[in-house]
Amino acid sequence: MTFASEAELQIRLRRAAFNRALAEADLSFIGQFLAPDAILVTGTDSAVIAGRKAQLAAWKREFGATPRTIYTRITQSVIASPVEPIAMEHGHWQGIADGSGIEIAGGTYAAKWRRYDRAWLLVAEIFVTLA
Repeated sequence: MTFASEAELQIRLRRAAFNRALAEADLSFIGQFLAPDAILVTGTDSAVIAGRKAQLAAWKREFGATPRTIYTRITQSVIASPVEPIAMEHGHWQGIADGSGIEIAGGTYAAKWRRYDRAWLLVAEIFVTLA
């Protein structure tokens, strides 16, 4: 298996696990996917949430909302760098109202991953709201 195909497989597996952690509101598990200085740019107002601690605090607020929105990222492509331990993921995201199955928001995203030791961690995500 090449580095690029191994990187893609690992990132797709980590994204699936991240989605499960979001659905289960598992803050400690979510933290395992974020680099300490991870950056998230929100889809509607382009607010910047900088750092793992700030992101976990934001997710904690989201998980407390009623009704809760379940966010999912659907990976469409992963491109691994041949010269650095980094990769770019592109895809579609959606927010589904818990219990109703109705999509209340959605759009596209890009995520930059970096391999630290043996684990791929999110270092940056940017979202665009299209629905």
